[in-house]
Amino acid sequence: MAETLTLFPDAEAPYADTIVPARRLAARAEALYIASSGGFETSPIEALELGLDGIAGDFHQGLTRHSGGREPWYPRGTEMRNERQLSIVAADELVAIAELMGLPEIKPEWIGANIVLSGISKLSMLPARTKLFFANGVTLKIDGQNHPCKVAGLSIAKHARMADETAGALLFPQVAKRLRGLVAWVEKPGRIEVEETVFVHIPEQWIYRA
Repeated sequence: MAETLTLFPDAEAPYADTIVPARRLAARAEALYIASSGGFETSPIEALELGLDGIAGDFHQGLTRHSGGREPWYPRGTEMRNERQLSIVAADELVAIAELMGLPEIKPEWIGANIVLSGISKLSMLPARTKLFFANGVTLKIDGQNHPCKVAGLSIAKHARMADETAGALLFPQVAKRLRGLVAWVEKPGRIEVEETVFVHIPEQWIYRA
C-alpha cells in the first residue's frame, strides 16, 4: 500500500485552540430596497430579482465595477470584479449608529441598503465567505464589512436635517465602523421576498499565524 505523504504534519498545531467550527443560524429578510433612480440611495420594494450580476435595475448591478478609494492598490477607475452587488444591514446596528450621531433614526435607504436582516446578533461581524441561503433559492456570499464613508454620511446628514451637514458626513465614518453592515454578491440567482427565511452558514474561522 502506498504511503500517504503529509507535507505539513503540524499544520493545525498553531491553531488548535483558536479554530472556531462552522455553524448555521436562522434569520429573516425584514425589508428589501432597490436603488433604481440613478443614485446609491434606495427605495422599499416587496421583492428583488437577482442575476449573477446583482439586483436587476439597481445602481450597483454588474459583474464588474470600477475601483475607487477603497482600492488604493489600483489606479482609480480600474475595472475589477464587483463584490459589492448588495448592501446588507441590521436594524439594531442602525439604531446604535443613530445614537452615536445624536439622531432619532437612520433609515436603511439613506445609506443605500438593499436588505435588512433580523435574527443575527452583531451582523456586521459575520466573517467573509459566510453564505446566506434564502428559502426561495437565492444564495448570497458575504465579501466583508461595508466600510462607512463620507458619501453615505452626507446622505444621513441631509435626510436628518443636521445643522452642520459637513460635520455629519465626517462623523458617520468615525462612529459607524463595524456597525454599517456587509457587502455581498450573488452566488445563485433568483428572487428574494420580504419576510423570507434565510439560513446563514458561517464557515470555519481562524486567525492566520505564519
